[in-house]
This record gives sequence, structure tokens and C-alpha cells, in this order.
Amino acid sequence: MAGLAGVSVRTLHHYDEIGLVRPSARTPAGYRAYAPGDVERLREVLGYRRLGFALREIAALVDDPATDAVAHLRRLRGLLEEQRDRTAAMVAAIDRELEARAMGIRTTPEEQLEVFGAQLYDSIGSAYPATRRTEPRIAARIWQALGDARTVLNVGAGTGSYEPPDRDVTAVEPSAVMRAQRPAGAAPCVAASAESLPFADASFDAAMAVSTVHHWPDPVAGLREMRRVARRVVVFTYDASSPGWLQRFWLTRDYLPEFAGLLAGWPSLADLTRAIEGRAEPVLIPWDCADGFFEAHWRRPEAYLDDRVRRAVSVWTRVGPDAEQRAVDALRDDLASGRWAERNRDLLALDAAELGLRLLVA
Repeated sequence: MAGLAGVSVRTLHHYDEIGLVRPSARTPAGYRAYAPGDVERLREVLGYRRLGFALREIAALVDDPATDAVAHLRRLRGLLEEQRDRTAAMVAAIDRELEARAMGIRTTPEEQLEVFGAQLYDSIGSAYPATRRTEPRIAARIWQALGDARTVLNVGAGTGSYEPPDRDVTAVEPSAVMRAQRPAGAAPCVAASAESLPFADASFDAAMAVSTVHHWPDPVAGLREMRRVARRVVVFTYDASSPGWLQRFWLTRDYLPEFAGLLAGWPSLADLTRAIEGRAEPVLIPWDCADGFFEAHWRRPEAYLDDRVRRAVSVWTRVGPDAEQRAVDALRDDLASGRWAERNRDLLALDAAELGLRLLVA
């Protein structure tokens, strides 16, 4: 088996010990015996591993009961295609740079780095299946706001969380990594950006966007596009314009002040609601929120010590490894000493918290 898979026997032993790939039987001499299903699982593990997934991420992916072998193959194929396209783009960029230098031309810093800067979701998207999923109480608010809409456009759809199961949904997602991880049976997905939706005016009863607007290069333009293609718009986003907004969450207040810099120049809540001609409603976060977005663990601080949780949240990638490590170390120390509990004891009695999440409806 090791020879066929191109790995060491030690690797197979390790996979067995951690429960990642356990052979179905052992021979009388004690050798591991792999059944066809074991081989299939090993193939999936090695495929994700060679794409750079961590073992904990791989375990969550291959143990997902909703994903069968065909779905894994389709996902792996999509991820490999994305890797191939990114490599081809890098080779082309290097060729252009070599040609320019041969002619005595110095390219600009922006030109030198542009093609090498991976899209954010291409960097963090592989971690999404493990911790990012639909929170039913928030989903209920979003689906209620869709009203009687039968056709729904999901913009910045990612892996498909929060897509209503009882409507005719069309998804839009620019990241191939995210598209490749959409489950079997998910709504059809178009590769496009929010700022340039490839649909005619009033093509849909409603357009929705969930936890994605902060990644758009031009949020206001994207929201106007949603308004153009749908008669109703529902957006789940974040308010970073109210006074003292950085202080309302203990993680940004006490451990990660760099969060403020990520939203520098971010449109105000008034600008966002004006773009869709709508209104904003607060959305409380339940203490046991199932979706692992940035604020979700406000009453479960130990979760932020888990690398798997952080890897599926763009904030941690964007602040950089130094700020991340400092924040995690400080939080770990405060949890061990009891300082966190002392500072935040009022939170322990709350079932839900208001941390700036908003539902924009038009």
C-alpha cells in the first residue's frame, strides 16, 4: 500500500494511530490489510494533503457524512484546476518579467507583486468546511427577510451556507477554491464578482449576501448591482461606523486592536443601506452559534486558541502572523490566570450578544 500510494510505511502507521485512515483488518502476522473503502479514503486524504490541507482539516472533510466519494473527487478536481491556473499565471508573470528585464525595462512594484498575491478566499477557503456552516437562528432571519421571493441570487456565496433550501437559488462566487467545496446538490454557481453581476435588470425576486461584503473591492458598487438585478435585497454584514464599535467585542478591545485597521475606509452603515435604499436591523449572536465567524465564540473564548477555528476566519490572515500570535498568547495567559473571566463575567449570563452584526433589507 505504501508503494502504491507513494508514501512511507511510517506515514500509514501515523494515519492509523490518529484515526485518519484505519485499515479494516490485520493479517495473522499483524500486517495492516486495506479494503477497497480504505483505499478510497486514503486517496482522498492524500489528495487533500498534497493540496496543502492540514491533517485536522482533512479529518473534518473526509468524515463529513454529507460528502461521498464522487463529491470528494469533484472537489479535488476543482482545487487542482485552481492550483494549475494559479501556477500558469505565475509562470506567465515570470516570463513577462524576464522579457522586460531582457529589454532593460524595470516593472513597477505593483506589477511585480500583483499576480503573486493570492485572493484571500483562496488562502483561507480550504478551512471553511470544518468550522463554517449555517447557523439556523440567523438563517431564519435571513430567509424571513427574503419574503415571498421564489428566485434568489446568492452573491459571494462561498460554499453555500445560508442558501434557502425551498427556493430557486443561483449562486455567484469568484473564488475557485470556494466553488470547488460547494456540496453535491448545491445551487448552480457562476464565477463572477459582485461589482459586475452577469444578469439583466430585475432578473431575480431577491438577492442575498451573507458575511461577504467586507471582502468586496467596492462594497457600494456591489450592493447597487444587487439592487439592479433583484427587486428585494437582503445583506448580512457588519457595522463599523457606530461610536465605540471597536470596544464592543472583548477580542478586538483587549487583544486584537489591529482589527480597526482592516476596516479603515470601510463605508458607513448609512452608506451601505443607502446603496440598496433599505434599512438596517441588529442581529444578535447566540452564545452557541454554529457558524464559526469572527464574533461567534464571544462566550467561548477557548475556541480562539484553536488554529482550525482561526484559519476559517479572514481577520486572522489579514492582521498577519505576529499580531495573531501575540493575541493568542495573551488570551491563553488570561484564560489560565482568570483575568479573562474577571473582565468579562457579565457575558456569562447572556444567551445572545449584540456585537455589530446587521441585516440590511430593501
